[in-house]
Amino acid sequence: MKMRPLRDRILVERIEEHEQKGGGIIIPDTAKEKPQQGRVVAVGKGRVNDKGDVLPLDVKEGDAVLFGKYAGTEITIDGKEYLIVREDEVLGILEGVRELAAV
Repeated sequence: MKMRPLRDRILVERIEEHEQKGGGIIIPDTAKEKPQQGRVVAVGKGRVNDKGDVLPLDVKEGDAVLFGKYAGTEITIDGKEYLIVREDEVLGILEGVRELAAV
């Protein structure tokens, strides 16, 4: 199934952090927090201003982004979990991070 968010919404796939920390300690799934980084899978057409003009989004498909801990709405498509966030919930675009954008 293919999904395109509306207006200024963005479909993000969370990027899982490594299970093992630097000291070799493995953290169980129940103690882990959800990652706050993700890869943009799809974007809407943009925000509509008062005059009816469409303002394009700053993020694009494939961007690695950082978002707030409680941002967005979690959804499941074809058994895979995604997050739908508004562009203003994105804290920043992670530049120069190949491994995140290539996931």
